[in-house]
Amino acid sequence: MKTKKSISVTIFTIATVFSFLYLIFAAKPLAKEYHYTPEWVLNLSSPVTDNISPSEEKTFFNLGQTAGYFTETGKIALFVTFPSKVTISEDLYATYGTNTTDVELFNKRGELVGKIKPEGYPFVSENRVYTFLPGGASFVKCNESGRIEWSCENTIPITAFYSNKNYTTIGYADGNIKVLNNGDGRTEIDFTPAGSDFEAIYGVSLSSDGEYLACISGLEKQRFIITKKDKNQSKIIYHEYLPTELRRRSLIQFSDNNECIYYNYEGGLGIYNLKNKSNVKFDIKDRIVSIKENDSLIYVLGKTDSTYTVYIIEKTNSLQGKFSFESDNAFIQTMGDALYIGKDNTISKIKVTKE
Repeated sequence: MKTKKSISVTIFTIATVFSFLYLIFAAKPLAKEYHYTPEWVLNLSSPVTDNISPSEEKTFFNLGQTAGYFTETGKIALFVTFPSKVTISEDLYATYGTNTTDVELFNKRGELVGKIKPEGYPFVSENRVYTFLPGGASFVKCNESGRIEWSCENTIPITAFYSNKNYTTIGYADGNIKVLNNGDGRTEIDFTPAGSDFEAIYGVSLSSDGEYLACISGLEKQRFIITKKDKNQSKIIYHEYLPTELRRRSLIQFSDNNECIYYNYEGGLGIYNLKNKSNVKFDIKDRIVSIKENDSLIYVLGKTDSTYTVYIIEKTNSLQGKFSFESDNAFIQTMGDALYIGKDNTISKIKVTKE
C-alpha cells in the first residue's frame, strides 16, 4: 500500500511540475507579426489638387501618361498629364516628346525653373539634371536651370547609369566603368572589371560616400562584383559568378544606410551585407523594377508581363509575404512606416505595423 501511495504521490508531483512549466511557457507573449491596413485610395481619373504646406512630406509618382506629387495624408500636390514621356524626381520634372531641345524644367511646385538646352533625352535624379545625347554614348550634366555644367563624351554605348549627391557612375558596352565628380565632371575612377568572355556592364551603383561600387558585369561567366575605393583605383573585394545570366539591364541598389547591396540577377534577388560579408538570395523570377525600404522592411516590386508582385522582406533576411495584381503600370514608394502602391489610375496607402 505504501508503494502504491508513493507512486501516486510521485505521479501527482510530476504532473504538477509539468502543469506549472506549461503555464510559464504558455504565458510567454506570442511573436509579433506585421499587419497591413489600407488607409486611403486616391483616384487619379478625377484628381483634385490641394494647397499643401511646404513642411508636409510629399513624394512623386508616374503612372502611364500622368505624373505628379502626393502627400502621406492622401492629397495631390501636383498633377500633370503628357502625351509622350516624363522624367520626374523628388525635386524636379520635365515632360518631352519628339522635340528634345529646349525642354522645360519644373520644380515640384509646378514652377518653371529653366530650359534644358542640349538636344537629347532628359533625365532628372533628385535635383540633378542630365541629357543623354543622340547616339547613346555621351551625356551632359546641367544645373537646375538647365544650363550645361560639364559633359562626358564617348563612342561606346552607355549600358548602365547611376547618380547620387556627389558622383555620377557610368557603365559601358565594352565593360568599362567611370565614376565622375558631380562638381566638375572630373574622373574619380576609371576601370574595367573584366573576367568574362564578353564584357559589358548590365547594372551599376555606388555608395553615397563613393567608397563602394557594385556592378553586374559580362556575359558567359557573368559576375556580381563589389569594389572598394583605394585612392583613385577600385579594388575588387568580392565577386561571384552568377548561376544564370542576365541579358538586360539589372537593378543594383545600396541600402539607405549603405550596409547592404540589393542586386537582381536572372531568377533572383541577392542581398550582400558589407558588414558581416553574408550573401542571401531569394528566388524571384520576375524582373525587379523597384526596391524601397523603411527601418525594418524591404519592399521589392517585380514584373512579369502585366502581372506585378510586391515581395515583403524583413531586414533579418526573411520573406514575410507577397501579393500580386494585374496592371498596365505600377510603382511602390515608402514614407515613414507606410507603403504606397500605384496601380494604373489609383494610389493606395497601406499602414504597416508590427504587433
